[in-house]
Amino acid sequence: MLSVTIATVAVAGAGLVMPSAAQSQNAAAGGAPRTAWGQPDLQGVWDFRTITPMERPEALADQEFLSAEDVADLEQGIADRDARLAARPAQRTVPTNSVDRGVDGAPGSYNQFWMDRGTRVIGTRRTSLVVDPPNGRIPPMTPAGEQRRAAEREYVRDHPADSWVDRSIYERCILGFNSGPPIEPRAYNNHMQVFQTRDHVVIFNEMVHDARIIPLALRDPLPDHLRQWMGDSRGRWEGDTLVIETSNLDRLNSFTWRQGATQDMQLVERFTRVDDGTLLYEFTVEDPATWTRPWSVEVPMARSLDQVWEFACHEGNYGMDGILAGHRADERAAASESR
Repeated sequence: MLSVTIATVAVAGAGLVMPSAAQSQNAAAGGAPRTAWGQPDLQGVWDFRTITPMERPEALADQEFLSAEDVADLEQGIADRDARLAARPAQRTVPTNSVDRGVDGAPGSYNQFWMDRGTRVIGTRRTSLVVDPPNGRIPPMTPAGEQRRAAEREYVRDHPADSWVDRSIYERCILGFNSGPPIEPRAYNNHMQVFQTRDHVVIFNEMVHDARIIPLALRDPLPDHLRQWMGDSRGRWEGDTLVIETSNLDRLNSFTWRQGATQDMQLVERFTRVDDGTLLYEFTVEDPATWTRPWSVEVPMARSLDQVWEFACHEGNYGMDGILAGHRADERAAASESR
């Protein structure tokens, strides 16, 4: 999934610029690299794999950071688990005894060797990626948000495959489960690539290989009735930080759907090149119809010398026929039994 590919994206008549000698000189001087035109240079492939959870485990209460000993224990535990799963015999899926249940540390879906969550906690040693609220947990949902989410889950349970539109957009290969926005570490494909021009930034996700083309020049936002899978993004520089504000998200964007947010969720992302090897990614989501307060996440991304392959999602191309045919067979069987 991560290896060698050259992706070319044409943006508003301006060529995309790859790292230059000026960038290398800035890095050698000890500061964050800059482009030839003086902007912070965010370009390159960035790795956001981590075993740090999105939310702080409740057992850690107010513990904001892990000790060095805690980190060593956690990372060794992941290494031991991966070694154990790699060494044990294959487990087969059979009727009434599916291995797709996530028991014994197994993924509960694909084979373990497809997983690429990483083996390290984030460098700050925080106990969660959520940094606000201070308890490291996503804030409670509003009563209306809880009711809406419960109704949606009930519908999904009762109508798993009436049509292809009842399946998730990542199962349909439209957007991946960590394509963003916002970007969040998930099971695999935890890389993204940044390209820059003077007036555009392109964020190219490894997961289902989508590219977000973000104008930096002042532009009017899209009208409210126009919704896009990845929303309508506008960027600007605040000092050395790239700030991207996104609205007009489609309700079925993988993040909003999974989190139970509405299509009116507002997203602010911040990208800061801390040094040659680190890109700090931060995002804040706000949706008063869903959560009792806004909440924020920090993910330090590590520079990668690899490049990104196209991700060939097959479920929507091949698996969908089987999913829908299987449910039609279930319906025929149920109708036959009721006679």
